[in-house]
Order: sequence, then C-alpha cells, then structure tokens
Amino acid sequence: MHVGTAVIFQNPHKHLTDSQVYARDVALARLAEPLGFESIWSVEHHFTDYTMCPDPLQFLTYMAGCTTHVRLGTMVVVLPWHDPLRVAESVAMLDNLSGGRLILGLGRGAGRVEFDGFRQDMADSRPRFVESAECVLTGLERGYLEYLGQYVQQPRVDIRPAPSLSFRGRTYAAAVSPESVSIMAKLGIGLLVIPQKPWDAVEQEIEDYRRMYRDINREDPPAPILAGWTFCDRDLGRAREYAEKYIGGYWQTVLDHYRFHEDHLKGQKGYEYYGKFANNIQRQGVDGAVDFFLNLQVWGDPARCRDVIVDNCQRIGAEAFIGVFSYAGMPAQDAEGSMRLFADAVMPSLKAMPIKGKMAWAA
Repeated sequence: MHVGTAVIFQNPHKHLTDSQVYARDVALARLAEPLGFESIWSVEHHFTDYTMCPDPLQFLTYMAGCTTHVRLGTMVVVLPWHDPLRVAESVAMLDNLSGGRLILGLGRGAGRVEFDGFRQDMADSRPRFVESAECVLTGLERGYLEYLGQYVQQPRVDIRPAPSLSFRGRTYAAAVSPESVSIMAKLGIGLLVIPQKPWDAVEQEIEDYRRMYRDINREDPPAPILAGWTFCDRDLGRAREYAEKYIGGYWQTVLDHYRFHEDHLKGQKGYEYYGKFANNIQRQGVDGAVDFFLNLQVWGDPARCRDVIVDNCQRIGAEAFIGVFSYAGMPAQDAEGSMRLFADAVMPSLKAMPIKGKMAWAA
C-alpha cells in the first residue's frame, strides 16, 4: 500500500500567526520523505483560517525542490475558481520540474464564502467543473488546449513547457455527492475518498462508480485513494482524548467553514445532496455530527490505527492512505510525535500489504 501525508495549514482561533502555522506545517512536510512517507499533499481553500493553502500547486512546487522522490498530490485544485489554461500550465510546469511526480486531484468546491469571494454563482459550479476538467485533462494529453463550451471558451494554444507524461491514471477527484461520482467516471478519473458519511453509502457509490467507469472506459478504474485525520499514540486513552479534542475540533471547523448544519445549501442548485447532509446533521445535532466524524477517522495506538486503515481501505478497495497529522490547533510537538510514531510503528506494515496494482504511478 502507498502511504502519504497531507498538511492543510489550519489556524483556528488565531492562537498563532499565519506565518507560524506555515513554518510548523512546512516543517512537518519536510519530514515526510526522511520518515518514509511516499507522497505529500495539500488542499486548496481561500479567505478563512479553515485551511490556508490558496495554491496547492505553488506549495508542491516548493516541496518538489525540498525532496527527491516523494509524489506530490493536490487534494484538490478547485477548477471553477480558475482559468483552465492557467491550471494546465501550472500542472505541466510542476510535473516537468519534479520529474513526473505530480498526482493531480481536482474538485468543484462547496464553500459559499469562497464562491462569493471569487464572485461566482454556486449554481454554475458543476457544469463549470465538467467543462474545465475536460479542457484541462484533454489538453494535458495532447499538449494544447482548445475547447468551446458554455463556460469555457479557449482557442487553441500550446502548453509550454509541454506535458511529458500522461495524467491518465494519476488524476483523482474528491466526490461527495452521488452525482459527482458519475461525473468522475465519465471523465475517466479516480476517486479520492475523505470519510464523512456512512461507510455503506460510500461502498455503494464506489461500486456504482466502478460499474459506470468500466462501461464508459472499457477498463478498470484506478483504485481509490483514502485520506484520514490521524492521531497515533502508544497510550490508547491519551489517543482518544486527543482525537476527541482535535479530530472533533477539526470537524467543528468544517461546520464553521461550510455551514453544512444550516439550511443555505438546501435550495442551492447543484448542491441538493448537501441539503440532505444538513438534514442529517440537524437531526443528530452538532455534537452527534462531531462524534460521527470522529469515529470515521484514524486514531489510537499503533495497532488500532493500522486495523482501522486496513479495514477502511478494504471496504472500498483503496490502495493508498493519506494521513493528516496537524489540524485544529494541535501543538506542533504532538503532531510531530504522532507522525513519527505512525511512520515507525504503523507505516511499515501498511507498505507491506499486497495490492492489485491499480495505481501505476505508485509502483
């Protein structure tokens, strides 16, 4: 199994300056390769302290210069907020600079504060995402962009530096709604799963995705990538205490940023599934939603962490796990201690697990 790590640059309650958060999380990212992690990831967000990486490709370009062989993953680039041409150029540049180490993760976004900041209507996000993804992915394969759609009109122009390797099989998307799952199958890209809903629903969507992917593309899809908020400690009691405080605290930042527990997405075109999400949260209460999220994530002593990851990966056929170790204002020494213990006592057994080889980039 492939094992990576992500840094997300959270600064809730502003206990630190933003520059101190960056110094702390970059230091963790620089530990990834020496500790044996096989990839480094970050995720795009804007305008708030929820996460503060407005340009994952820029961050990963820096990390490319700090490392020699780890893969570099975007979790995700939110296409509706960008000119597709600029995304394609940045992707090609980073992939050339890094010797083909980029894993491209894409998404459409769900934060109203971000759509408002970019002066965009959320109702258009799904068709904008589809057109942008078609434009970018087709362009990366053939070396030039040319697209005529409702939202994306791009006359033919070459990508320079030219892409040197195919992104087929190393492009993923975070899909939360069932409608997004079908779109990713049609686009021919893999799934990045961030646990946030019942496993039986996730398993059914993965199965639907596989069936659609095979019917459309006449081949098996890439194995999913599974991410997880992680805390590892030799003391199981302390691990639970920290998980409740910090993994639970992270989910509270999700609710604060996306306002999933409110009604604003129930009537929003393209976000109908999130309205059902809000109903579930309102039914169980915010505390219940936090507990539910906590129980989907990876925390405990090394044995428990390993067992949870293996079980969750087997549920969906994932062949990669990406652990997030720093979040919700966790002290730097605790995040680093958890990461080091995970690398020493959990990661070797995960790497030794046989996989079916559905991720050519991870070979």
